[in-house]
Amino acid sequence: MLPEQLELPWFDPKAARTPSIPAARRIYVNRDLRLARCDWIGFDMDYTLAIYRQSAMDRLSVRATVDKLVARGYPDWLRTLEFPLDFPIRGLHIDKLLGNVLKMDRFKAVKKGYHGRRELTRNELRALYDEKKLRHKSPRYHWIDTLYALSEVAVYVATIEAYEARGQHPRFGKLWSDIRECIDEAHRDGTILHAIAADFSSFIVRDPELPVALHKLRSAGKRLFVLTNSRWPYTEKLLSYLLSDGPVGYASFHDYFDAIVVAAKKPAFFQETAPLLERLADGTTKRAALPLERGKVYEGGNLHELQAALGPGHRVLYVGDHIYGDILRSKKDTTWRTALVLQELEDEIAAHDRGRDDAAVLLEVQQRHAELEDALRHLQLRAFDLAAAIGKGDASARARDDLTRMKSLLGSVRRQLRNLDRDARSLRRQVDQRFHPYWGSLLKEGGELSLFGAQVDEYACVYTSRVSNLLPYSPHQHFRSPHNQMHHEL
Repeated sequence: MLPEQLELPWFDPKAARTPSIPAARRIYVNRDLRLARCDWIGFDMDYTLAIYRQSAMDRLSVRATVDKLVARGYPDWLRTLEFPLDFPIRGLHIDKLLGNVLKMDRFKAVKKGYHGRRELTRNELRALYDEKKLRHKSPRYHWIDTLYALSEVAVYVATIEAYEARGQHPRFGKLWSDIRECIDEAHRDGTILHAIAADFSSFIVRDPELPVALHKLRSAGKRLFVLTNSRWPYTEKLLSYLLSDGPVGYASFHDYFDAIVVAAKKPAFFQETAPLLERLADGTTKRAALPLERGKVYEGGNLHELQAALGPGHRVLYVGDHIYGDILRSKKDTTWRTALVLQELEDEIAAHDRGRDDAAVLLEVQQRHAELEDALRHLQLRAFDLAAAIGKGDASARARDDLTRMKSLLGSVRRQLRNLDRDARSLRRQVDQRFHPYWGSLLKEGGELSLFGAQVDEYACVYTSRVSNLLPYSPHQHFRSPHNQMHHEL
């Protein structure tokens, strides 16, 4: 028997609840997370602290990639192509053998695919990918799991289309490797970063709530750190841009963080043993000494050294945008808690809301389909029994009439099922179109999680669309996941 709950007349639980937060700005929970137990909160920088304007980034990246491809000997007509920036999403796989772009569900079954921008039919997908288990981590496939990589897909499909329209057949694997090398070179040599740093407002969304959110965490006793692959000159400029005009008492971005680690080389950071270096004022480095000191900048390093400085791993929350480089590797190689910044989430939620009516109708169609399938099986068994009896010559005229009627009913049910299949395909297409014209939902595929959605579910303790979404929550918030029931418990 539960003990009697005493009334507290001065306390109104309803009034104490967190004010309603718009769905697009909430934090969503896969695994219980108590912020009160997190002493350190770390942040990636690009696409985490910094929200990039994706279309501007894609245009810049495409130009840089194409220029470098042409410099490598690719035809100059590449510069004249229209690159479909609306085509790619995260969570796709490049089949480097056949030049196809694929989307899988959580079971690694290929559910959608394109060659160029020609959609592959269901029969084509079955013939190509259903005969044996698809090894999506093999060298044949490349996983698109960052927003940086979307421009590469746009260049790839447009170039394949252009070659094949000219009657030429490129080596799909070589083309993909060249595109990857060109975009990496454009990042390394400053082609991309210099353009961004020269005009941050065109490429970066400056979130006025970000410094306030960081201040709130610090005021609650949290210690904050940055762990980024970007190098110091770019990191210094970008953090200055993001965190100027903050609350009183923050003269520079250094005041927000107890440690800043640049050039971390994630995901290798979590597995290798590169030394942690201290960056000196003259740009040189020396071996870093622990403990970490606030106001200093560190380079490189490895998980073991950083962990020694931070303390117990289960008291560290790391916030990043990269499923593999930030979330999966930190989850597999540490006891750090994880938060995924999913910049697309706001659009995903808006599309989900727009498609509610279509989704409800689709559910009704699927339920009716299941009922008719049960009826079909029952009628088939009844018709089989009648036909067997008639075949033995011991059935009455009524049995023959029943069989004739049964066959008519079977034909009617089959026609209804075909109509429902057609309606369901049309409704699924409508639902998908609410999300993305080519791929549908980022996180779902049909009635299942997409492969990307499954990794979000498995590796991110919590996920949200931007760091400043922490602001409405208490720094000691207990994020509770929904009770996870198995199907037999429903």
